[in-house]
Amino acid sequence: MTLFHFFNCAILTFGPHAVYYSATPLSEYDTLGTSVKAAVVYLATALVKLVCLATFLQVSETEVFDPYQMTKYGFQSQEALKAMIGFIDVAGLYFALAQLTHRNISQNHKFQAVGLGWAFADSVLHRLAPLWVGARGLEFTWDYVLQGLEANANLVFTISLAALGSLMWLRKNKPKTLIPIIYTCAVIIATMPSITSYLRRVMGWHFPKVVGFELMTSLVMAFISCQLFILCQRPSL
Repeated sequence: MTLFHFFNCAILTFGPHAVYYSATPLSEYDTLGTSVKAAVVYLATALVKLVCLATFLQVSETEVFDPYQMTKYGFQSQEALKAMIGFIDVAGLYFALAQLTHRNISQNHKFQAVGLGWAFADSVLHRLAPLWVGARGLEFTWDYVLQGLEANANLVFTISLAALGSLMWLRKNKPKTLIPIIYTCAVIIATMPSITSYLRRVMGWHFPKVVGFELMTSLVMAFISCQLFILCQRPSL
């Protein structure tokens, strides 16, 4: 029963990445190398974030969200600093999209392959070990099912952010009226970890409610990102 629960949670967590790759044209255009490169960039970015967090943030003995807590180097807001460090992900995503050399694939396939590799590496790094240790326990818990659903929301968020990043950094002739919307959506997705942290620690939301919020928000942001991408591809009159 424990291994059955583990495999179910593992399929829920990592299965959608494989399904997305095989069910879209990514598999037909052999973009696996691009996804692997994005995953490597993510691991390097995660290491930089870890060093920054360890250097600039003081360890708190409580889990209380305190937006006015001082860091050991005099920063006014520890939570704001966490959000700023979170933007290292955006820099890493920029490098993966704009600086890495890719095979001759279209912009549509490039951002999807990069987003898929990025999200898969994030799931492996943050969810594989807890899943292996916890989901094989003797007592059944819904936490790891919810973590799998959260990984799915993160996949949608990441591909949406990659789509917006490709519009910001690779698309030159986009309509000027859409530029503020593109940047606003990108900021919302990039700060989603801080938003969910606020909901848990200040608003007192339980994990199922937070995951439901993430799933709903990810679908909304995916729809908006898709529409923006379509509008930016239309020839300007």
